[in-house]
Amino acid sequence: MDFLQREVLTAALQEQSVAMAVAMAVFVTGKNVASPWGIATGMADASTGRPLTIDTPLRVASNTKTFVAATVLRLWEQGAIVLDAPIAPLLTPALERLLTSRGYLTDKITVRHLLSHSAGVFDHADDPRYFKAVLANPTHHWTREEQVGLSCLYDGPTNEPGREYIYSDTGYVLLGDVVERVTQAPLAQSVRHQLRFDERGLSSTWWEMVESQPAGTQARARQFLDDAAVTDVTDVSATLDLYGGGGLVMSVRDLATFQQDLFEHRVFDNPATLAEMLRQGDHEGAEEYRLGMSAKRIGGRECFSHTGYWGTAVYYSPDAGVSIAGFTTHRAGRPALVALLEGAMGAAGEGADG
Repeated sequence: MDFLQREVLTAALQEQSVAMAVAMAVFVTGKNVASPWGIATGMADASTGRPLTIDTPLRVASNTKTFVAATVLRLWEQGAIVLDAPIAPLLTPALERLLTSRGYLTDKITVRHLLSHSAGVFDHADDPRYFKAVLANPTHHWTREEQVGLSCLYDGPTNEPGREYIYSDTGYVLLGDVVERVTQAPLAQSVRHQLRFDERGLSSTWWEMVESQPAGTQARARQFLDDAAVTDVTDVSATLDLYGGGGLVMSVRDLATFQQDLFEHRVFDNPATLAEMLRQGDHEGAEEYRLGMSAKRIGGRECFSHTGYWGTAVYYSPDAGVSIAGFTTHRAGRPALVALLEGAMGAAGEGADG
C-alpha cells in the first residue's frame, strides 16, 4: 500500500486521528515530489472550533536540535568553530565551572561530542524530577544556568567523552551557549541568520519568547500531555526548553521544507558540510545518531529524521528524494504518527509524485 498517495495517506491520518482522539497534520515535499502537498485533521483549538492546518504552528521541541546543529556546521564551514576543539574555552565561565565541579572533563569534551550526544552529559530533561518541577510551577522562567545546574545536581557524567551515544538535552543547551559566544549574538538571531529563514520562506517559524511571531501567522495549536490525565501544556513557560534543545515554533509545512532544503543542498555553502553532518562516528551507538539527526533504514532505504517531545517528527530519504513531516497536538499520539510517517517513507519510491 502506497502511503504517499494523497488519498491513502489522508485516510490513514484520519483513521489515526479519530482512533487517538487527537489532531494531526502531515506535509510532503522533496525533489521527487511533483507538487508539495499536505493534509490536516482535527482541532488546533477545540474551545474556539479552530481547525488544525498545515500552516498551524506548534512547539517542535527537540526538532530544534537539527537547526542548532546545522547552525554549528554553518559556523564550522566558515572557520568560526572547530568541531573537534574542547568546549572549555568556548563556554560561559559559570557553565564551565558547574561542569568541572561535577567531574566533567571540559578540556576533553568537544563540540562534536555535544552534537552527536556522545559527550557523556547527563540529560536534565529526561530526569522525572525536572518535569515534575516544571508542571508544579508552569510559569517559572527557567534559565540556561539553572538547567545545566540541575543536570549537575541530578547526576554526573554518564561516560567518558566520545565513548557512547546517550541522548542529552543538556548537551544542546551547552551548544546554544557556544553559538552565542562564538557569534556574539542571541541563539535565535544566529540560527535565523545562519540558516537564512527569511530567504527560504519559513514564514511560520520563530523562536518563542525571544522573537516576535511573524505577521499573518496562525495562532499556535494547543498542545497536550497525556499521562494519567490529559494536561494542557500550551501555556507552560517556553523556557522549560528554550536554549538549544528546543525553542522553535513552526508549521508542519516549514519543518518538511527545511528538511528538504538541508538535504537538497540549499542550507550549506559546501556539499561537504552535509556529508560531515551525516558522517557516522566511531563511538558506541553512532549508527543511531549523527550530528543533530537520527539515522535508520526504512524499507531498505537510509532515512534521516528527528522527533520532538510534544508530538512532531520529520524524515528525509535521499534515495527517494522525499521529505515528510508530521504533527500531532497530543504527546500520546506521537508513536502512531511516527509509525504512519515511517510507513510512508517505506513506500516512498513508488508514489513520490502522489
